[in-house]
Amino acid sequence: MRPAPTILHLDMDAFFASVEQASKPSLRGKAVVVGGLGPRGVVATCSYEARVFGVHSAMPMGQARRLAPHAAYLVPRFELYRSISEQVMRLLRELSPLVEPLSLDEAFVDLEAGGTAWDAQSARLAGAKLRTDIRTVTGLTGSVGLAASKMLAKIASEEAKPDGLVLIPPGTERAMLEPMTVRTLPGVGPATGDHLRRAGITTVGEIAEAGEDELVRLLGKAHGHALYAMALARDERPVVAERETKSVSVEDTYDVDIHDRVRVGVEVGRLADRCVRRLRASGLSGRTIVLKVRRYDFSTLTRSETLRGPTDDPAVVREAAARLLDSVDTTGGVRLLGVGVSGLADYTQEDLFAQAAEGRAEELAEEPETEPAEEHRPTPTERRWPAGHDVRHAQLGHGWVQGSGIGRVTVRFETPYSQVGRVRTFPVDDPELSPADPLPLVAGAEGGEAGQPSSLPRPASLPKSWSGGGGPAATSRP
Repeated sequence: MRPAPTILHLDMDAFFASVEQASKPSLRGKAVVVGGLGPRGVVATCSYEARVFGVHSAMPMGQARRLAPHAAYLVPRFELYRSISEQVMRLLRELSPLVEPLSLDEAFVDLEAGGTAWDAQSARLAGAKLRTDIRTVTGLTGSVGLAASKMLAKIASEEAKPDGLVLIPPGTERAMLEPMTVRTLPGVGPATGDHLRRAGITTVGEIAEAGEDELVRLLGKAHGHALYAMALARDERPVVAERETKSVSVEDTYDVDIHDRVRVGVEVGRLADRCVRRLRASGLSGRTIVLKVRRYDFSTLTRSETLRGPTDDPAVVREAAARLLDSVDTTGGVRLLGVGVSGLADYTQEDLFAQAAEGRAEELAEEPETEPAEEHRPTPTERRWPAGHDVRHAQLGHGWVQGSGIGRVTVRFETPYSQVGRVRTFPVDDPELSPADPLPLVAGAEGGEAGQPSSLPRPASLPKSWSGGGGPAATSRP
């Protein structure tokens, strides 16, 4: 572990929900829940105002509606989230060439590798500047943790939430960890936590007291050794700039179980085509085709077939997925289907038409998994108006969908830069109403709206001197 707190962990605050609040003035300060809105949808994320009612990520949407019936429930806008994530990642790469993204809203940064920080004072300064720049460029807030290792930096950012900065001074790591619950440590989920609790271990300090041999006896060799090292604040993992993509996959959850075998086959073919489009967009190909089927009883089957060489041919992937489907009994109904490709390469093998599998498809696992938010796919025969998505009216301008049903769609006309807008209702087939691209969250970014400032404010520059505390946004807690 390095001697200075020069590893930074950034976690954007309630990212999807914060983007929606920033883009919709009427939702600022209100409970917002983003996720799949169908009967089997789950919460992707929710605002801090919604968390007060007990709503949290991965919760079934029906349960969230019971807890917070007056919240705004919105369909995700992933393209917008990705574009804002790219803005944030660019800011991180200005700090260091070693940036390790974990998701759209979370990343590690090695400040020492970029020459941005070399001690606690310079690290705190870089973290404070980053938070200011993120707010300037995106209008959003992020929480920053600074420590001498990745594990501690992530724990620090959790302590900083929301909208704060926490630095763990070198030498204080053990004292900081000891009173924390065992669930604080990476890899300690509900099952491991319960197992440790039954052994009388509830805090990180008690893990260290138990000793390595006892942890190995309780949890096994690999997990026991790793957990003991973490309890002693030992973490030598480096920040890795490029995380290798191991697989590309797509999946859909269906509001009503699919019983028709022909329909299941059609859906698998459609998913295979979508998967190949993602594969090609990434410039990759793959050897192993994977089919995922979640049945009516929530049992999940995963079948795979390995080809002789990598491919990005949609016909080959469709045929392989169809063969895998033949080995799965779907008579009771299917609630989720997925197709993936692994064993990735950056080249293709040209002679893979109708090639045979090298081995039998095998069932890899039956595992309970969290329901993903379903994707909303407009059909050619009807106009779909997902809640929260952007629209434009020929006369009234830009707005967003508050809800739709029974042949009507309700729109609130406002932009990220306006006051709270008025609400109007239209027939779903109104010719003057059309889907629209999201507007930038900061006026003037990427064009903005007419009449808005033409350029973004410049990110804050590092001051020549640092006076110390920096207020609550730059506090340090051991």
